[in-house]
Amino acid sequence: MSLPVGLLALQGDFEMHRQALADLGHETRFVRRPAELAEVSALVIPGGESTTLTRLVARAGLADPLRAFASERPVLGTCAGLIMLSSELAGEKQGDFGVEPLGILDCVVSRNAYGRQIDSFTAPVDATALDGDSAPVRAVFIRAPRIMAVGAGAQVVVTHEGEPVGVRQGAVLGLTFHPELTSDRRLHRAFLELGG
Repeated sequence: MSLPVGLLALQGDFEMHRQALADLGHETRFVRRPAELAEVSALVIPGGESTTLTRLVARAGLADPLRAFASERPVLGTCAGLIMLSSELAGEKQGDFGVEPLGILDCVVSRNAYGRQIDSFTAPVDATALDGDSAPVRAVFIRAPRIMAVGAGAQVVVTHEGEPVGVRQGAVLGLTFHPELTSDRRLHRAFLELGG
């Protein structure tokens, strides 16, 4: 029997990811301490508030264990999760606002670049490069980050109007939006297949 999928449950929308994975028939387990990473086959870092998430990851001693985990197993970061996975924050000095990206995904991200909560929107995105399906996926953008640059180590796998909104590096996938907020489980399925 395979290990459950981990949900980084320090802060943010991990419960909706739990439901999305349950819809696909996958057991999940909350991860709040480094030792719990050994009990999961993959990990979701949900959206939330990146400053708070950085502080909680540091307090739990999870930064280095998360880097080590991502070097061996699939990780999905959505919205603030992508900010955490990125290698650099655009327009901010390292540590501004207390946000310290983990440097796992070779991309530069600008926080809240799509605007405030009131500017949130839903739009079709193209995930053909991720899973080969050319049908658009409905995506929910909430105070979303913007991918400003993608390094040689990563590849753009999801786009919105030609702009990158999803980046993959090996078995690590970062999305600027919230796939858990729709009933379409295609992107969670594609994430789970990264480990296969």
